[in-house]
Amino acid sequence: MVTFDFMLPYYGDVRLMQDAVRSVLAQTDPDFRLVVIDDGKEPEVPGWFERLGDDRVHYTRNEQNLGITKNFQKCARLSEADYVVIMGCDDLLHPHYLETVRAVIGDHPGIGMVQPGVDVIDGEGRVTQGLADHTKKRLYAPQVQGRRVMGGEELAASVLRGNWLYFPSIAWRGEALREVNFRDDYSVIQDLALVVDLLESGERMVIDHSTTVFQYRRHAVSESSVQAFSGTRFAEAERYFAAVAARMDARGWPKAARAARFHSASRLHALTMLPGALRRGHREGARTLARHAFTSGQS
Repeated sequence: MVTFDFMLPYYGDVRLMQDAVRSVLAQTDPDFRLVVIDDGKEPEVPGWFERLGDDRVHYTRNEQNLGITKNFQKCARLSEADYVVIMGCDDLLHPHYLETVRAVIGDHPGIGMVQPGVDVIDGEGRVTQGLADHTKKRLYAPQVQGRRVMGGEELAASVLRGNWLYFPSIAWRGEALREVNFRDDYSVIQDLALVVDLLESGERMVIDHSTTVFQYRRHAVSESSVQAFSGTRFAEAERYFAAVAARMDARGWPKAARAARFHSASRLHALTMLPGALRRGHREGARTLARHAFTSGQS
């Protein structure tokens, strides 16, 4: 029987993390391990996990803050199971998540990735669909009724055009995840980079929209957030798309290379952020956003 690890890299809101943990423990399929890697300092957290008294739960706190990428890398490294989920510490599983994903894997032995059905929720837990998720669904995600297997250049081109995946909901083949792991040089786009790296190594994905089993929490972007409008994430994106386009060309995947050079979803996202950056007086960020939105690597 396939075994599962739920890896939970944690930093932030204690209550939301506790809700995420409870959603794992409420699975109808009890055959799993939950590993929580705490990158924070909240004093009440270790005692709360100790009081759970569940042998399936393994909790550890980092001696020093690692940051998101290194904590993700640690999650992949410490995973042991045949399949691994690296869920967000504020996301929620439906009770039948594991049961559903295990059935998909049973029908597709050795599959590299499973993208199950996802609802998006807001900070209060209400199902919602903002502009970003509506765009994902209508413009970039493949139209799937039931299940579909994708891989190679087809899937690479699709996600490089617009990353419609919900990374924390994906079940990864553990051996492949541990071998490839997350790249050191990305802090925002590391999820897309991992998927493309796995596709290059020959892994495929089952997209299963037959039932919704995961709730992905999307918080509203604060208008006062300097980071949101600094343009830093888009500078990283430009660097990534240029590098991956060259790799796609070398691999003989021209459609994926073109998708990377144009990266239409990322440019559209930058365009939607530009007015807020201008209103907040982030001039350098606005220049970065404008460059990303209005230029591409298309020859």
